[in-house]
Amino acid sequence: MQDFARHPATPDRIDALPAASLGEMLAQTVARFPKHIAFHNMGRDLSYQELDRQSARLADYLTRGLGLCAGERVALMMPNLLQYPVALYAVLRAGLVAVNVNPLYTARELKHQLEDSQARAIVVLENFAQVVEQASAGAALQHVIVASVGDMLPAPRRWLVNAVVRRVKKRVPPYHLPGAIPFRRALAGGDAARWRDARLAPDALAILQYTGGTTGLAKGAMLSHRNLLANVEQARLVLGEALREGQALVATPLPLYHVFALTVNCLLITRLGGNSLLITNPRDLDGLVAELARHPVNAFTGVNTLFNALVHHPGFAKLDFSRWRVAIGGGAAVQQAVAESWQQLTGLPLLEGYGLTEASPLVSVNALGIARYTGAVGMPVPGTEVELRDDAGRRVADGEPGEVCIRGPQIMAGYWQRPDETAKVFHPDGFFATGDIGVRTADGLLKLVDRKKDMVLVSGFNVYPNEVEDVVAQHPGVREVACIGVPDERTGEAVKIVVVRRDPALQAEALLQHCRDNMTAYKVPRHVEFRDELPKSNVGKILRRELRQPA
Repeated sequence: MQDFARHPATPDRIDALPAASLGEMLAQTVARFPKHIAFHNMGRDLSYQELDRQSARLADYLTRGLGLCAGERVALMMPNLLQYPVALYAVLRAGLVAVNVNPLYTARELKHQLEDSQARAIVVLENFAQVVEQASAGAALQHVIVASVGDMLPAPRRWLVNAVVRRVKKRVPPYHLPGAIPFRRALAGGDAARWRDARLAPDALAILQYTGGTTGLAKGAMLSHRNLLANVEQARLVLGEALREGQALVATPLPLYHVFALTVNCLLITRLGGNSLLITNPRDLDGLVAELARHPVNAFTGVNTLFNALVHHPGFAKLDFSRWRVAIGGGAAVQQAVAESWQQLTGLPLLEGYGLTEASPLVSVNALGIARYTGAVGMPVPGTEVELRDDAGRRVADGEPGEVCIRGPQIMAGYWQRPDETAKVFHPDGFFATGDIGVRTADGLLKLVDRKKDMVLVSGFNVYPNEVEDVVAQHPGVREVACIGVPDERTGEAVKIVVVRRDPALQAEALLQHCRDNMTAYKVPRHVEFRDELPKSNVGKILRRELRQPA
């Protein structure tokens, strides 16, 4: 193992998990902090006691009412609303497996995830129910639970919010899902008093978190209760001085279906008995700043693009940052100019971390005590080994770049029903090959310098060129296409396609509309270039590297 620096005052390993399962972890917190607020959203507090009761009711309904058995998959397709943690913990406590789904997925994307996971049930916000209708044909899906935005709010506010969403803002497209069960009816159909959590071994599968790969098709990273509990404990050991037990109030603009927010802003905060302030629409910067002004936030997590947007928002500079203890950036590289502007405005350095879906996700993070932006992704979290290796799997010389390979209790068991893909990423000694290229700095920190994979990072979300190319190539006017990432001030990177026409009359807008119809917004190309031919190797492989050089 390369001699990376270690976090001060933290152990080199994890001696014990905080609980045997994530449901047991919740039970421990409920016993210690029953009246503490667990989540806040849209003016409504959800205490740990109520989270326990509501998730028990839903767990009872999923198992006794719908007949779902331990190990079966339940998809969750919601933005940051109180319904999400209730549904997540219901699934986990029942011994079911949560399948996180981006609510902005198109029918094509959702259909693949439902069919691959063989999810038997889905909990979806009604705003996206039309997509479920379009995607469910041929899937194993048997039960659809449909939530409304105001479901966790008291009447009459609940009725008013739902009426505005449906009739005034017209945010609920028409859908036809015979037998769909309203979320509130599902809650009412469960009995919290009779509920007993499933007895689970730590290695039981907890979450299928989908991520892309060289095939262009999303793969489900199998994250066990042990993986996630280990990462929660690793994060607590590193961040505990700032995120104190019973006191943490973290702003959560990142969606909980994203693995970074899932682990830090949901699971870790539960472990600590803290409060997660759920932001349903972080694109509404005015609304986000107003929420931050109303609550005594002491922690903030986000991605570079969000930090950049906030430092340029006039209302953000007027906030009181005296209570803020930590701001953590993940999901995409934090740019130096953004980090410096953030620190100048808030007085807090941005702690950049590194992680990936397959690692639950946290691998490394800068220390709490840093004075300023380091340009590195910090030190491995406790219990995590990091080695930099060449293409032959050998450790590179100190100071030389190599592929970041990691081993630790937070690393996934493998890809769901993809033993071939799993074998590609694990070395015989158990180290996971991340596809990222890093170096060890003179201070012993891990610094990322490149990505071995061709993945494009758009505002912290992975875009895989093979998937984009596959969609574009389906257009009858396209002969060949290559997808690359190009720098973008707003999103870090943007998707660009280089196209050889089959139809000489093909225009960029027609291609982009085709992409919008088949991919979620962050995957849609922002740049289209037409060429007469694409650069290729002597065996006919398109050379994306050459396409990037002029960009």
